[in-house]
Amino acid sequence: MLKRTKLVLALAALLVLAGCGNLKGSGTGTTANTANSKGVQTTGQTGEDNYTGVIENGRYKTSAARGLTVTQTDNMLNVQSIETGLTNLSKTEFPTDKYLLQEGQYLKKSTLLVQSSDNSTPSTGWLARKSKENPEGLNPEDNNKKEPNTRNPLYLQQIVEQDYVSQTNNKSLTLGGVSIALGMNSVDYYQKETYGAEFKTEISDAQLLEQGKQMANTVLARLRQRADLKNVPIIIGIYKQAPKDSLVGGTFVATSTNKGGSQKVAKWTTVNQKNQVLPTINDEKAVNSGDSDAFSNFKTQIQSFFPNLSGVVAQAHYDNNQLTGMNITVNTQFYGETEITSFTQYIAQAAGRYLPRNVPININIMSTQGMQAYVARSRGGKDFSTHVFGSY
Repeated sequence: MLKRTKLVLALAALLVLAGCGNLKGSGTGTTANTANSKGVQTTGQTGEDNYTGVIENGRYKTSAARGLTVTQTDNMLNVQSIETGLTNLSKTEFPTDKYLLQEGQYLKKSTLLVQSSDNSTPSTGWLARKSKENPEGLNPEDNNKKEPNTRNPLYLQQIVEQDYVSQTNNKSLTLGGVSIALGMNSVDYYQKETYGAEFKTEISDAQLLEQGKQMANTVLARLRQRADLKNVPIIIGIYKQAPKDSLVGGTFVATSTNKGGSQKVAKWTTVNQKNQVLPTINDEKAVNSGDSDAFSNFKTQIQSFFPNLSGVVAQAHYDNNQLTGMNITVNTQFYGETEITSFTQYIAQAAGRYLPRNVPININIMSTQGMQAYVARSRGGKDFSTHVFGSY
């Protein structure tokens, strides 16, 4: 269990690293340099595929529900993949060269979930169960049954909002539209009594999708009641959360783009995404045997070069069964910076020779002392770049 926890944390760190880059000026605003800046500035872009963020009066504009998704989710990989996935779904409607990304400002934490400090009273808000005391709850009423197959599970676990805004001539921001992700449980974990044993209710894909679509209509209608959101496009995506012991995050299963004024989702588009751990576990069949073999060859090669490896594992992401990215974590023992430098150089060489081409790949080299180095190749890139974390 300890090894699994460390591996999940390592993979989570790699996902964060995958979004990093060198900041450069954005064509839609100015880069903020001091905390005393007034008005609206931008963070600068980390690449053409990424959105520029919003700084207001010298401070990054955080979400109105900041921190809620972390406390609501047992698997941190779900927190990261739902945000990354929602951003990618939004790029068709809100291109990165025309819009800035502002974290959600309309759904406040108090709107989504309010919990008592000692759990003495039921939670309230959209994420809680519907009841007389909480008529706005999106999850079904408690039927007071305790068995996994007879109780009403909690289908909806988290809601993520992203706002897409435009800016002209460094002036104030104009809202272009909103994207919403509904994080639906594939497994609902619960206790029959306080501090008791943990049980779980498995939720089928059909149930998840049916409940998600019903909740999406309710959420859309509620958002349209707000003056600022009546006439802007609203994207709603249904996200299937991975179980809490999964080594990969969940995936989106459906999305809809709703024109201004619409009160109900008119059309859903199926999203075919898959995340897989390599090497595969529990006799799971590889999504693509060629990708699996390529990773296996890479793993064998670096293990023969450096025998003190305690694990090499990859997260592979597929859209429509096509590999679109891979994150690899290499766990090793740390014996010295020269050794790590040589190992990093060899990994870059082996990655270029064995791993799939034409997709972004991030390789995180870890030890018990933390991250030692990373190797990365961007989308469309041919060569891998490397960095070894040193000290003075």
